[in-house]
Amino acid sequence: MNYNEALEKFRLLFENKMSEDEAKNFLIHLYENEESAIEIAAAAQVMREHSIKLKVPSDLQDKLIDNCGTGGDKSNTFNISTTVSLLLASGGSYVAKHGNRSITSKSGSADMLEALGINLHLNPAEQVKMLEDTGFCFIFAQNHHPAMKYIMPIRKSLTHRTIFNILGPLTNPAGVKKQLIGVFSPDYVKRITDALVMLDSKKAMVVSSLDGMDEISIESDTKAAFYDGENIKEMIINPNDYGLAGKKSNLLGGDAKENAKITLSILNGEKGDRRNIVILNTAAGLLVDNKVNDLKTGIEMAEYLIDSGKAKEKLNQIIKVSELF
Repeated sequence: MNYNEALEKFRLLFENKMSEDEAKNFLIHLYENEESAIEIAAAAQVMREHSIKLKVPSDLQDKLIDNCGTGGDKSNTFNISTTVSLLLASGGSYVAKHGNRSITSKSGSADMLEALGINLHLNPAEQVKMLEDTGFCFIFAQNHHPAMKYIMPIRKSLTHRTIFNILGPLTNPAGVKKQLIGVFSPDYVKRITDALVMLDSKKAMVVSSLDGMDEISIESDTKAAFYDGENIKEMIINPNDYGLAGKKSNLLGGDAKENAKITLSILNGEKGDRRNIVILNTAAGLLVDNKVNDLKTGIEMAEYLIDSGKAKEKLNQIIKVSELF
């Protein structure tokens, strides 16, 4: 399919103009042929068209960043990317965190943030106000993609994943143009980066570790693609190069309350592998958001944000402001 053909197909799907069998066969065909960058970009564009968007002022729009994983890596880790998002906000980033409740794990980003005491039940205008006041807001995916009601029953009827397991990070309703995205398979790193370029992203890094995480790993190499706004550079990130190597087995999480405790312990200065993976992934986010020029400097900044107490202060501010709505 070329881009326009893919757009037409996905518009029929999102507007419920395909029969159930047609929709099912379409999704199976995409899965079996391993979705192309063109198909991923077209699907994301149509999903964005049908979303309930945030009306973000233009001066704030250019500052927004999201860090989000596809999920589906079955690693059962604590909420790494959500913890990273809090550090990014404490470093001056404007984080529009797109996420949901638990789907493939015991605790989704929404579950963990609620356990920390953050009020997530905000309308789009209040979400924008949170961004302006704190540099952080959570965008509850299930409240912003109403067209998915037609598609969810079809997804659930299939025994394997679909393209919708890829699209979440690409369909942020705030229209972010800077993103750190983790994917469940290294095979999709370049494809998703190419899709982001088609979707007019300004800067992005897509990562997938060779030990099966949708994060930058501390135990193995991670395949990454970095788009600087002009060119895509493919690379391998080795945690040993940054003194942050550790064991994936030390990253296991639990339910929302347990994961909230882990995040708090990291923000309170606990050392170890959980801190290390948060620091390494925060460094990548800071690089995407133009806060640093390389991962080494990003690591130093991430360590400072924790050790100075700025990350904990930011969390407390986010909790306090969210309670005003």
